[in-house]
Amino acid sequence: MSSSVHDKYEAVIGLEVHAQLLTESKAFAPVSTEFGGSPNTQVTPLCLGHPGTLPVLNENLVRYIIKMGLATNCDIARKSIFARKNYFYPDLPKGYQISQYETPICHDGHIGITTNGEDKEIGITRIHMEEDAGKSIHDQDPYHTLIDLNRAGVPLIEIVSEPDIRTPAEAYEYLKRIKQIVQYLEICDGNMEEGSLRCDANVSVRPVGREKFGTRTELKNMNSFRNVERAIQYEIDRQIALIEEGGKVVQQTLLWDANKMETRTMRSKEEAHDYRYFPEPDIPPVVVTDEMLGEIKEELPEMPDVRKQRFQDEFDMSIDDAQTLTEDRYLADFYETVLSYAEYPKAVANLILSEVLRVLNERSIGINDFPISAERLAGLIELREGDKINSSAMTEIFDAMLEEEKEAEALAKEMNLVQVSDSSFIEPIIDDVLEKHPDEVARYKDGKKGLIGFFIGQVMQRSQGKANPNMVREIISDRLSD
Repeated sequence: MSSSVHDKYEAVIGLEVHAQLLTESKAFAPVSTEFGGSPNTQVTPLCLGHPGTLPVLNENLVRYIIKMGLATNCDIARKSIFARKNYFYPDLPKGYQISQYETPICHDGHIGITTNGEDKEIGITRIHMEEDAGKSIHDQDPYHTLIDLNRAGVPLIEIVSEPDIRTPAEAYEYLKRIKQIVQYLEICDGNMEEGSLRCDANVSVRPVGREKFGTRTELKNMNSFRNVERAIQYEIDRQIALIEEGGKVVQQTLLWDANKMETRTMRSKEEAHDYRYFPEPDIPPVVVTDEMLGEIKEELPEMPDVRKQRFQDEFDMSIDDAQTLTEDRYLADFYETVLSYAEYPKAVANLILSEVLRVLNERSIGINDFPISAERLAGLIELREGDKINSSAMTEIFDAMLEEEKEAEALAKEMNLVQVSDSSFIEPIIDDVLEKHPDEVARYKDGKKGLIGFFIGQVMQRSQGKANPNMVREIISDRLSD
């Protein structure tokens, strides 16, 4: 499709993000939420939809969603109620989902994103509590769909944005920001691959300048940030092409096929009345007191933007470096832990931003799985900043530390990489080099000061790289100034 045709239209995008909370038990039943258990072992009669069972609200579900609401500038409803959302699905034994409808506990918030250097505020319509359904597994049996109900009843929060997003890139940044916030709050691990963070997108297009929204479609089954971006772009292109050909967009739910890089129809899009919402009769209203709200505010951690600014101010860090280090809470924590052992902010930041992130990317792991502890890494920094090793030796020792549980100093000695700062070792080598290069000495004294690099190189070669180069430079300069 030509860019001129594309430029005639504007996309209108809203995201619905489900975050699975890190509570120890389910939303309304005292059973484990731990990921990876054997199928259908983490269930109770309530999870199975047995008659006569009564739900009991998990207090941490309420506390966690209030944390999210405060972190996203939402108003917190002092009284909210649960509702039954009625629909049939094989992995929903009760035939309804306990959720919130008319009175969400968090509403009218916003978060900021930055794309292409431009800041933008995305409104948040609501954040509400609900329980998860079970899991239908389609790829382990050629003839049957398998049902695992371990996930049934796991606490969820749903974060519904205003239709303020205009491009797939903005959707990507918004989703990254949501993940960052839930991780900083430690209420969700943000793992899209394991389903603990899930995103649906409502997408429509309209001619540029028109206020009325076009007919929207809902995109599901997007299990990575990039797939969210790709699916939205595909749907924008599909809708524009359809309209240009004289067709009409039909409101429906679409599944994203990441292998074919296209969408396919799942079902016609439901409206609220299709779910026959009514107040949940077995759970009393949720009342948030001043005391409870005050306690939760006190529990809030330093948030990403505040931490980023502090890194710039406290450690004289560039905006880009501070942004990278604070994007992941655990990476920022690791940085500050290393600093507690080695007070060299710039050196620690440089090593993490280069070598540590290289290893994390190559191994596709997070900082919590990084094999070098903060204390051991600090030991390596101390060696370099104390001029006991040079920069190339630092890289060699770092690579060795990835494979061996040894301290940096022990490895430096084993690998014969410790720099010598003993003048009784260095001075005779310097004297020999100067004596054997009288022409270069004369040229240096005539003003060719760049030759000091030649002399240093000769000394380092003869010392097999052991001589402290800073000390070598200082002694040569003294010798040749006479």
